[in-house]
Amino acid sequence: MNFLELYKNPHLIGAHRGASCLAPENTMDALQKSLGHCDFIEIDVQLTRDAEAVVFHDDTLERTTDIAKHPEFGSRKPFRVSDFTLEELAALDYGSWFEPNPHTEPVLTLYATLNFIKKHHLYLNIEIKNMHGVFEDTQAVAKVLEMIEQTKTSHLILLSSFYHPYLKIAKKLAPHIPTAALTEDKHPCETMEELLEYLRYLQVCAYHFDLSLADRYVVKELKEAGFHVGVYTVNSPKKANELFFMGVDAIFSDDA
Repeated sequence: MNFLELYKNPHLIGAHRGASCLAPENTMDALQKSLGHCDFIEIDVQLTRDAEAVVFHDDTLERTTDIAKHPEFGSRKPFRVSDFTLEELAALDYGSWFEPNPHTEPVLTLYATLNFIKKHHLYLNIEIKNMHGVFEDTQAVAKVLEMIEQTKTSHLILLSSFYHPYLKIAKKLAPHIPTAALTEDKHPCETMEELLEYLRYLQVCAYHFDLSLADRYVVKELKEAGFHVGVYTVNSPKKANELFFMGVDAIFSDDA
């Protein structure tokens, strides 16, 4: 079964950045703790200064690492991920900030993540973070695809991004890997007709949007047009059931 076939099943639960209520987000511990509690895992990927793919959400390192405890990096503010090499990132801790169970976690690479899901036959939604202006668009997408090809995991993958040009590039370079357009705050088009046409132009199979944008009309129109629908971030079982009843295919939860 591939990710598109998985999406034919109802009431899917995606572990948002891994089991991020139970473990530090986007770490191996978060991946481990999601086992048996979700239908797929969602992670964020961006490139280091030396163009290595790491699993990390924020543009900068302050919130979820101990960068402040490393005086050797004090002059490197604002501590952007893309300003550090993989070797430098490996010197940091990615778990000591986490409550109620602070503990040491190493940097997580995309390569290690893909090998993990391959071992456990899990499905993975890779969100490619917007690196436009730091790396060439094709370089950013190609690096992610290179890791997928190396690990032979394309059948387990869904690619998504808020930066939609990446999706067009991904579809050109790897047409067999399904893609999903991400949005928050508002839809990228004024009317439903324009939105459906835009999603067809992107050649995506799914549309993932913020909980605040979910309503019956939007979900109904998307589903009737043949798109899978995902909603984030949903941590209430009651709200999850409401969304599934509405016709939503998948929710993304920190509490998976």
